[in-house]
Amino acid sequence: MIATVIIISIVFTLGILALTLFTISKGYSYKHTVDAKSPEDQQEQLENK
Repeated sequence: MIATVIIISIVFTLGILALTLFTISKGYSYKHTVDAKSPEDQQEQLENK
């Protein structure tokens, strides 16, 4: 009984660890970009100068 609980706990912990590592590695491979300004924003910026 206790051995079963320990085994299930270890499997659960390893699963959470694997998902965490997968999520972190996926986040680092995400390409962060800044959206280009829309034509309206560019025109507004020119008018304010």
